Amino acid sequence: MIKLILGIIRRIFERAVLLVSKTKDAILNYAEANSRNLKILLSALFCFFIVVFFAEPFFSPQVPPDFPDERLPPPQIGSRAAVVMDAATGTFVFLENPDKEIQPASLTKVMTMHIAFTEIAAGRACLDDIIVPPYESWAVNQPPRSSLMFLAGGQQVSLRELLLGLAVPSGNDAAVAVALHFAPSVADFADMMTQEAGAMGLEVTRFVEPSGISAYNMTTAREFAYFVRNYIRLWPESLMDFHAVRYFSFPRAEHLTDPDGRPRTITQRNSNTLLESTEGVDGLRTGFIYESGFNTSLTAERNGTRFIAVILGAPPTQQGRAIREADGRRLFEWAFSNYRTIRPNLEALPPARVWRAGENYAAVELSAPAEFTAPVERGEDMNWRIDAGAHLAAPLPAGSPAGSLVLYDSLGELRRIPLVTAGDVKEGGFFKRVFDSVRMLFARRPAG
Repeated sequence: MIKLILGIIRRIFERAVLLVSKTKDAILNYAEANSRNLKILLSALFCFFIVVFFAEPFFSPQVPPDFPDERLPPPQIGSRAAVVMDAATGTFVFLENPDKEIQPASLTKVMTMHIAFTEIAAGRACLDDIIVPPYESWAVNQPPRSSLMFLAGGQQVSLRELLLGLAVPSGNDAAVAVALHFAPSVADFADMMTQEAGAMGLEVTRFVEPSGISAYNMTTAREFAYFVRNYIRLWPESLMDFHAVRYFSFPRAEHLTDPDGRPRTITQRNSNTLLESTEGVDGLRTGFIYESGFNTSLTAERNGTRFIAVILGAPPTQQGRAIREADGRRLFEWAFSNYRTIRPNLEALPPARVWRAGENYAAVELSAPAEFTAPVERGEDMNWRIDAGAHLAAPLPAGSPAGSLVLYDSLGELRRIPLVTAGDVKEGGFFKRVFDSVRMLFARRPAG
């Protein structure tokens, strides 16, 4: 690419020299009969032009780029689609086929848990609710080769343990039991899931059942990352209480309705093996059906930065699981090595000068969050300034533009956040308006 650009510049330069040379010769031929001094002057001017034209790129000031290109290149992945998002800012730092429609498989269970947490927050359920697993949810009634928590007749289990059965062993039976606890049928619960996805602005994501076994469930890596971001912001405690739990044992003696029964407890390991192999990982869920291949939704936090990764469509082969896990590790190591979340520690913002108002100054506030995603090498010496923009004149409703907050470091500008008035700004009295109108004619324009 650099050679191509240099070649284009060289050809432009050669054509410019040729054009000037022809122009010079024509002028010299015309002037030859008039004056030898004129010829010398024109030759000198021509040489000066050549020197300036050729030397300009070397003597012009070089402005460093905002984000230098010394970062490691994005990794190659074996899955069909993947994204990595900064959970704090919603900024994507990696995109590979982000909008390709792929079945979520057991990633579906995160939405099932979201509906349950929503119902609990609304006061319509409690984590300690005791549930007798309905017949449809028993393990023996689930599709062959299902992931299970091993629900059966003669058991009673809390809603908390059903959610652990979703989060750790990815129990399809647990998904059915949760669905039937909150809706009259699995289909009705799936409608609740799809409606919730739509309410979040997800256009592709839809569900027909709560466990992920159906090929008619659908999502994209980008949309599922947006959903996970909302999920973590709404239910941050779910990571440590459910998704980061390594082992789950069920059933135990307390789950049997027959006090003399033998529980035949089965202990299962969390299917998200990156919990143990990758620093900072504390969620969320893996999945597999043949139509999608191997999927995973992941989140990890290091040094105050949290990333979300959604990986869809690792091959449905014996190597698919290993490919999915390798993609997750590579993406997180690359993301944490190259990017971080910056949370500016801002002092109180100075008020903005307002003309023709009852008060000369009005409080301002940020119109967007101050935190942002930046390369790891940026922001260590960060500072800020206010660009006031145009003169402000009353009346102004709350939320009116009032300039910008500019965050910068030694390499240049990092982020520019619009400022708005924090409240309504009312006009002053007649004489104040007239006086300020005259003063505005002579006032210096704000820096911008």
